[in-house]
Amino acid sequence: MQTESNSQRIAVTGATGRVGSHVVEILEQRGHAVVPIARSKGVDVVSGEGLDEALAGAETIIDTATGPSPDQEEATAFFTASARNLQRAGAAAGAKRIVVVSIIGIDKFQGGYNAAKVAQEQTLLEGPLPVRIVRAAQFHEFVDQLVGWTIQDGVAYLPELRTQLVAARAVAETLADAAEEPEIENGKITEVAGPREERLADVAAALFASRGDSFEIREGRQPGDPDAAAYAEGAALPNPGAKLAGPSFEEWLAAA
Repeated sequence: MQTESNSQRIAVTGATGRVGSHVVEILEQRGHAVVPIARSKGVDVVSGEGLDEALAGAETIIDTATGPSPDQEEATAFFTASARNLQRAGAAAGAKRIVVVSIIGIDKFQGGYNAAKVAQEQTLLEGPLPVRIVRAAQFHEFVDQLVGWTIQDGVAYLPELRTQLVAARAVAETLADAAEEPEIENGKITEVAGPREERLADVAAALFASRGDSFEIREGRQPGDPDAAAYAEGAALPNPGAKLAGPSFEEWLAAA
């Protein structure tokens, strides 16, 4: 619990999102003054509308905002614009640091959303405020959506993906911890992942079983996907020294 003397005013972008909503709740429980930033609250990190006012007096910015599209070009445009705006407005407001959520293994992949997150990290690191990076594994909460995209005619066509799925709440706690560090080492990366390695096909099977769905699962490498081999060979797995936290997927599913 924070004492009055070391509580901060912390702005959270993407405050209504999957991770951001948890971050807001955790920070408030720890005694911080939280400024939730989201389009629904009249603040746009891409256009910059309302951002200067929202960041006034904030000491730390936690960036959990995500773009509306998984397309590499659109996502890159979103992330680089928001990164530049947060650095500019944050520095003008007298903030001390930015903490950003990213994805484990993004520098090992060629394209897509991962490449957009690399561009976001790089753009943030070019700005005046020091940046603390928390790279997370894929979230338990995204499996349903991810698998849903692959279903055709009763068959789920899944990529070979080795990962250490993590609960969004565990990621939020790690972001809050990073925001409370007394000194920020610019560019320092912490990885956070779930307690064990899992295959996407296995967790999809568990998800289907929990709902009584009878989809067939076919696992394979997408022809033409430049990252198929990297996913299959474990590029999305955490490095040694990563923080392992929260429930496994089946434990999370049982609790949910």
